[in-house]
Amino acid sequence: MAALGWLTPRRRSATARSVLAGEASAEAARKTSQELEELAAAPGAAEPDFPVHGDDQAAAFFDLDNTVMQGAAIFHFGRGLYKRRFFESRDLYRFAWQQAWFRLAGVEDPEHMQDARDSALSIVKGHRVAELMSIGEEIYDEYMAERIWPGTRALAQAHLDAGQKVWLVTAAPVEIATVIARRLGLTGALGTVAESVDGVYTGKLVGEPLHGPAKAEAVRALATAEGLDLGRCAAYSDSHNDIPMLSLVGHPYAINPDAKLRKHARTLDWRLRDYRTGRKAAKVGIPAAAGVGAVAGGTAAAIALHRRRR
Repeated sequence: MAALGWLTPRRRSATARSVLAGEASAEAARKTSQELEELAAAPGAAEPDFPVHGDDQAAAFFDLDNTVMQGAAIFHFGRGLYKRRFFESRDLYRFAWQQAWFRLAGVEDPEHMQDARDSALSIVKGHRVAELMSIGEEIYDEYMAERIWPGTRALAQAHLDAGQKVWLVTAAPVEIATVIARRLGLTGALGTVAESVDGVYTGKLVGEPLHGPAKAEAVRALATAEGLDLGRCAAYSDSHNDIPMLSLVGHPYAINPDAKLRKHARTLDWRLRDYRTGRKAAKVGIPAAAGVGAVAGGTAAAIALHRRRR
């Protein structure tokens, strides 16, 4: 299970744990994608010559948080678990603070991050994977469905309409990522893989959280398994942390970009799309302002729930 503070680490080189996390995520995505339903074709927002119809060696990879969906999926998931009494309010406040700190500071404290990961993993330890998947369906309806960016959804649909596969790539747990992918009619999802034995979470990760270099490794592993030509594929993200993934493909897009990604995209002449309102887009100079807002809003909601119960 991904921790709520993982979402904005600093850039770093791929490590053996990054490769392991990427390969584990790719394997999990391929297994779960076989069970996903396809969404009926709808008018997309394809550009004249892209995506190319019928190119079976092309696919699209979409980051989730603030790219496909406003805010952080793992935090919305945490709100849902809190509502179902999986943990106490003090844990939610700590998670909210950790995520806000990582986003604003832009650096990671190894001990701080380890504490966040251990805390989140301890919440689901001993619970069944099927239980979390079922709860994930409910949480999607409660907190996520109305947060999908229509513009990004149209881009994903354009790839589907062209006969291409579309994958989410996220640091969120692969189980909740798979639920979101299925509900959006996408092919599948690459996400952080929590270890389970006989369908029960052990409280450990396979490798490390799927962020930064690990995302790139996951996309690379999946492309190899699926016989894709990365030079013909597309990738979409809002974060400079995903530059390794965006740099892998022939068609990188910066969606609702943060300041560092916007600058990088302009330097390399990558395509940009911004589906935020003018007020929200103006915040791009503040590190991950939209993500911090999601944390603050979720914390406020949790406090309100706690007070009502007292």
